[in-house]
Amino acid sequence: MQMAAPQEGSPFVVQAIIQDHSTQNHPTQNYYRENSMSISPLMPVYPRSGVRPVRGEHCHLIDEDGTRYLDFASGIAVNLLGHSHAGLIGAIQDQAATLMHVSNLYGSPQGEALAQRLVDLTFADTVFFTNSGAEAVECAIKTARAYHQSNGHPERYELITFKNAFHGRTMATISASNQEKMHHGFQPLLAGFKYCEFDDLEAAKALIGPKTAGFMVEPIQGEGGVRPASDAFMKGLRALADEHDLMLVLDEVQSGVARSGTFYAYEQYGITPDILATAKGIGGGFPFGACLTSEKAARGMTFGTHGSTYGGNPLAMAAGMAVLDAVGNDEFLAEVRKKGERIRSRLEQFIGNYPDLFELVRGKGLMLGIKMKAESRPFYVHLRDKHQLLTVSAGDNTLRILPPLVIGDAEIDEFFEKLSAGAADYEIPEAQNG
Repeated sequence: MQMAAPQEGSPFVVQAIIQDHSTQNHPTQNYYRENSMSISPLMPVYPRSGVRPVRGEHCHLIDEDGTRYLDFASGIAVNLLGHSHAGLIGAIQDQAATLMHVSNLYGSPQGEALAQRLVDLTFADTVFFTNSGAEAVECAIKTARAYHQSNGHPERYELITFKNAFHGRTMATISASNQEKMHHGFQPLLAGFKYCEFDDLEAAKALIGPKTAGFMVEPIQGEGGVRPASDAFMKGLRALADEHDLMLVLDEVQSGVARSGTFYAYEQYGITPDILATAKGIGGGFPFGACLTSEKAARGMTFGTHGSTYGGNPLAMAAGMAVLDAVGNDEFLAEVRKKGERIRSRLEQFIGNYPDLFELVRGKGLMLGIKMKAESRPFYVHLRDKHQLLTVSAGDNTLRILPPLVIGDAEIDEFFEKLSAGAADYEIPEAQNG
């Protein structure tokens, strides 16, 4: 096949060499040796900023030019123990020197031990380990469908999900969200999802039909704007699931593992799910996730129904054990709640000084959001670039505050110093003033 050359003036202008091992003089190979392309070696799917961290120290990141940033983003709720936790680092180093990976063809003493700890700490009876949050949600979706198919109801495959949710970037997880920005370029979506207004129990009830397999919901929407569900909504979903033999699937990828002030946020609603997806903080920075389920919910997940090459590898299990050693106790969780309330109280006082800029504070534990009167992204950029404070923007004009759970008084005071200075010299963009 003949390959057309890029037109003059096209954006393809960064050096790239494509090697073709089938022949030494392939015309395509020779063409790209002599021409240039614009695509970067890292696929350009992220709008990366100019911040380029190369080192972490406790709750700070250090750029390659030596600039220090206070990290109240935590890799988007991942680095819950900060960047230099001795227990986590030591566990990973020791395990890396012992055994990093074997396949799931063999027994897993490391996986069995961590799964037992998660079972002891939660509602779950069994655990499947993954490498990411999206994979954990994929497993949760499959588990909910398999439950009904194992009961002789293959027609029950639809999950009712909730608007402005974020469940991941795989085909199934973008299909589970109504956010069109994630659908663009990837149509057609996968069937099996109905979208409902978040925190609207009557709307969820109205969507239940003969194809319904269950509900999938974030108890605290993260990307959607740090929006906690109401008690009535969560309890109502549990009651509807019980009444209609549906699976209640919780996506706690962001809210879980002590972030909300309890080990998982569902505990604060007085309910238990059937299936739960977790990741982010569970590895403390090591890529690792899990799907937790009850015995009833897992009845369809039998030999050969699911798998993962890397899932549950010994290195990930060591990281998970170190994280649970640190956060899986009442004393640590109480400290998260105490620090969260302290920050929230100060934020509520602070935003009163800038009524044209901020609207309200919401969230639980150390998963907090400041809703702004206008788009939050320009302010997030301002804090990052002018005051070396790292936060995360979110939907509904919200600035996410997601510090490491090990912050102390010094980091909290530094955060408010930087936030106050940032608000004082921030100029709302002209387009937002209109």
